Amino acid sequence: MAATPSNMIPLGTHAPDFALIDTVSEKTLSLADVKSGIATVIMFICNHCPYVKHINGELVRLANDYRVKGVSFVAISSNDVDNYPEDAPKKMKEAAEALGYPFPYLYDESQAVAKAYDAACTPDFYIFDRNLALVYRGQLDDSRPQTEIPVTGKDIRAALDAMLVGKPVSEKQIPSIGCNIKWKKS
Repeated sequence: MAATPSNMIPLGTHAPDFALIDTVSEKTLSLADVKSGIATVIMFICNHCPYVKHINGELVRLANDYRVKGVSFVAISSNDVDNYPEDAPKKMKEAAEALGYPFPYLYDESQAVAKAYDAACTPDFYIFDRNLALVYRGQLDDSRPQTEIPVTGKDIRAALDAMLVGKPVSEKQIPSIGCNIKWKKS
């Protein structure tokens, strides 16, 4: 399990558009379909990564806690499914339903969306404001699979709490750490 950090793209970056298949509803969803007038959380995750498995419960709690406040969430998997079949769309749907994901779980088959966001790892988190400007990128919290630190989502919760009361999000942000995105061989 090689630890890969987020690329930490510049704050203020505009969210790249996308149109991807939601593996649960089987509908194509675009950024416009999932964006919020308050905050939009975009997460690059996958099924097989131990870092994602470690936080899945908190992803569900986080989304359930903040969706009622007008924050939207979307998860995207961009892994090469030929070499990582556990991350295939059918398995994504099974995982989303078993875990009770309260957000769409999109499949980025071409990997173009991951490249547009400069995503590096799973999990990789991005929070955009109502104008789709990046205000947060980095870790969920300090917990990792190999630590005893509880999974709380504190870093993302702090960013969202600031946004909900109209305060700026702290620019002190720590990169996420996870498995590298499994890029297709050219």
